[in-house]
Amino acid sequence: MEIYNFSSGYSNTDQLAKYADDLAKAYKSEKQKQKDLEAANRQLTKYADDLNKTVSELKATYQELQGAYLDTIHRLVLAAEHKDEDTGDHIVRMSRYSVLLAEKLGLPPDEVQNIRYAAPMHDVGKIGTPDHILLKSGKLSDEEFELMKMHTTIGAKILGNSKAKILQVAEQIALSHHEKWNGKGYPRGLSGENIPLVGRIVALADTFDALTSKRPYKEPYPVAIALEIIKKERGQHFDPDVVDVFLENIDEILKIKSEVGPTEDSSLSGFTLSKRDQAEGKILKRSV
Repeated sequence: MEIYNFSSGYSNTDQLAKYADDLAKAYKSEKQKQKDLEAANRQLTKYADDLNKTVSELKATYQELQGAYLDTIHRLVLAAEHKDEDTGDHIVRMSRYSVLLAEKLGLPPDEVQNIRYAAPMHDVGKIGTPDHILLKSGKLSDEEFELMKMHTTIGAKILGNSKAKILQVAEQIALSHHEKWNGKGYPRGLSGENIPLVGRIVALADTFDALTSKRPYKEPYPVAIALEIIKKERGQHFDPDVVDVFLENIDEILKIKSEVGPTEDSSLSGFTLSKRDQAEGKILKRSV
């Protein structure tokens, strides 16, 4: 017998049918939601795969552009110093010396990496220096020396106004690597810590390699003589802290020297300073 529920206006059978219908609708709704969720998951997985593929392609493109960028920098450096047969070795050595000094001085890895690529551009301004000055074997006249000094400002102009961090560091180096700790360098006569640290590092790295390498105006100096000159110029030409780090790590410096280019040290027997170094007692003028 069917029981009628007067309060609701429905019989028990009607209520059960309604509950069953509601339950069926809820089941269908949840089932549809599950299907929608699975479809959404599949779509998200596809998006993730597409995104990973895009990121990989972008990384490959970035690496290719980075390689082309660094290759262009290297070619610019070679164009500036192509007259020197030892240029390639010089660039590698002085860059590695600079990196070693930067690491031992505790610079952050990103700054060390910038120095690695920027240091070789220190003399890019020589592209504007006349050959008869660059290749002169004897002492430079005052006029010639003034023209030689301009390679710092020319280099800074070539490298200036760039948004690339490496070129910004290279501009600093080009402009400051001939400044001296005592303020008697060029082009701006900066002194002490007013000279950018990257310039102080490259100044020493470049000078050591210039001293111990063949140049148009000199034969390689023995390492012992080069170190004597550097010690003499501690606190004068060079930052004392940079000199101390250089000397503390001289074994690693000499290891780099032995790995790149000629490995034999010049003999102390019969050694004499070059004419340019002897001139007016300006021992370090040869590093221009």
